[in-house]
Amino acid sequence: MLITFEGIDGSGKSTQIELLKNRLTEAGKTVNVFREPGGTDVSELIRGMLLNPEIDIDPITEMLLFSSARSQLVAEKVLPAIDKGEIVILDRFYDSTTAYQGYGRELFDTEKITQINQLASHGKAPDITFYLKISLEDSINRTNHMSKDRMEQSGNEFFKRVISGFDELSANYDRFKIIDASKNIHDVHSEIMTHLKQLI
Repeated sequence: MLITFEGIDGSGKSTQIELLKNRLTEAGKTVNVFREPGGTDVSELIRGMLLNPEIDIDPITEMLLFSSARSQLVAEKVLPAIDKGEIVILDRFYDSTTAYQGYGRELFDTEKITQINQLASHGKAPDITFYLKISLEDSINRTNHMSKDRMEQSGNEFFKRVISGFDELSANYDRFKIIDASKNIHDVHSEIMTHLKQLI
């Protein structure tokens, strides 16, 4: 099973992934957690380039680098784990490419982005996607004490477009479960578990 978490920074993805991993492990499941970009030696090298605030990257190059990191992760870690009957939880997947590069960077050729996403994911789609939805204001308030990487320095208008992208994706695909991430941590976790009980 492939479970993905999406949302802008500060939405609580890392916290909820850790809670879910612990809950599923306690239930006897074998759980693998990976972040995007990252999760393999190659993907982590690409991550370093993508998030480096001192590097100026063309939007198309950015999209292809994210996709390259994803392809390596899926081939090296995700598919082998799923083939063994294990659960994989991803902190971001190709929906982030659509939202951040397609909408945020305004690369609006959705057909091409979809083709690249399918190629980079080796045709593997998530079984369920949790969209942890928060406002831009909440995101800023939750992350204003943190140092900013290159992506996080993209500005408010960029992130407004990213949110619009996630909103549109979540309206178009049944696998998306929209979670109000402004709620407290335990309420968010309970809502996630309610959705998952129908699948696991």
